[in-house]
This record gives sequence, structure tokens and C-alpha cells, in this order.
Amino acid sequence: MVIPAWNEAGLIEDAVRGARNIGEEVIVVDAGSPDRTATLAADAGAKVVLTAKSRGLQLDAGARAAGGDVLLFLHADARLPSAARDAILGALADPRAIGGNFRLVFLPESRFTRFLAVSNDLRRMLTRRYYGDSGIFARRTAYFALGGFPPLPLMEDYAFSRSMERAGRTAYIRHPAIYASDRRFHGRELAVLWLWMRLQTAHWLGAGPDTLARAYPDVREADSGAFIDAWRKAAPPPGCRLRG
Repeated sequence: MVIPAWNEAGLIEDAVRGARNIGEEVIVVDAGSPDRTATLAADAGAKVVLTAKSRGLQLDAGARAAGGDVLLFLHADARLPSAARDAILGALADPRAIGGNFRLVFLPESRFTRFLAVSNDLRRMLTRRYYGDSGIFARRTAYFALGGFPPLPLMEDYAFSRSMERAGRTAYIRHPAIYASDRRFHGRELAVLWLWMRLQTAHWLGAGPDTLARAYPDVREADSGAFIDAWRKAAPPPGCRLRG
């Protein structure tokens, strides 16, 4: 399991503990965070890899440091219940499946996050388009055959997911769902929704990754307590399936 990180001191210990309920190996790829992210991750039991700051570069470095046959990529502000392990193994029991992702739900819950959950679900089912916050996983052999995540600061997840979709069968795991923080858009929902639309349009029109990354604000220092509290209320006991 690979978690890219930059200034995630408020979330990384909880992220590592949660990830260890799913897989034995947790790799945090830190980009030299000045807030002790790497130290806290190591103390929580993760293997820490250091790279330059670029999410695509970090994700690929983590994949190359991993030893498992299945790679799962998680954001520091996303959580999966322990049932996710069996769900992934069940999806990959089909030898034709090369990877996939999870249905995405944002916390804390609100009208806007419920709208996002429904729209993301429909987009995945209708267009087979998805991003890294939905918990992308892949067979190790397929990951490297496809060239892995490109070394981009933004849209690296979209690029890799499109490669998977073109290469073979993927699984969309709707139960259990993955839960992600609303911190990027909390309090400015419409402005961020408009920004997402502009960024995706610019990407399709050929804008470079560095240009897109400069337009996407870094919110990793935002308060994370509300998300952790909401996740703990939503999380089922180990071994149970979360239906939310």
C-alpha cells in the first residue's frame, strides 16, 4: 500500500494505522515535509521513502519500493474499512481483471458531499473515468507493464487509470466505499467545483501539468480533525462490510 504525502502531520499516523488494517506493507512516500510527516509515519509503522515533491513521482517510487503482488494507492486523507482487502482480492480473482478502484464518499457528510458521491458514482459507471482519491489498485505486473504513474504533479492518477482502462478489465468496487476528506472544498464548494471543471477542460485541451498544478491550491495544512472524527463514526468493526 502506497501513500504519497506532503505536510500531512495531522493525518499521517491515522492513515498508516488504517492502512495496516488492510495490508501488511504500508509505504509512505514523503516529499521532504517540514512538519515531521516522515517521522510520524515511521513511528506509526510505515516504511518511509523520500522523493522530490510530485505526486506521480511519489506514487511510482512507492510502487517500486513495494514487494506485494497487488498495489493499492491511497491518499493520506482517504480511508478504507478492513473489508476492502477481501473486496480487492475478490475482484482480482478474475484473472482478466488488472486493477480497479472504489466508490468514493466524502466526509463529513453534507448535501454537497452527497451530491459528489452520486455524481462520481455515475461518472465511474457511465464513463469509466476516475481519480486517485477513489483508491486505485492494480496487479503489480500490470502496473509495471503499463509504465506506472507518470512523473506528473497533477493528473497522474487520471493518466494511469486511463491506461488501465485501455489495457484490460477493471473492477469498480462499490461496497465497501472509500471515504475521503472534504477539506479541499469545505466552505467553498461552488468555487472548487468550478475550478475542477476548468482544470479538466484545460487538461483535455492540452495544458501542461505544471500549469495545472499551479492552479490547484495546496490545502494540506487545513484542519483534519473533523474528517477523522467523521471517519471513526462511520468505520465498522474489523471484518464488517460498510454499506454507506
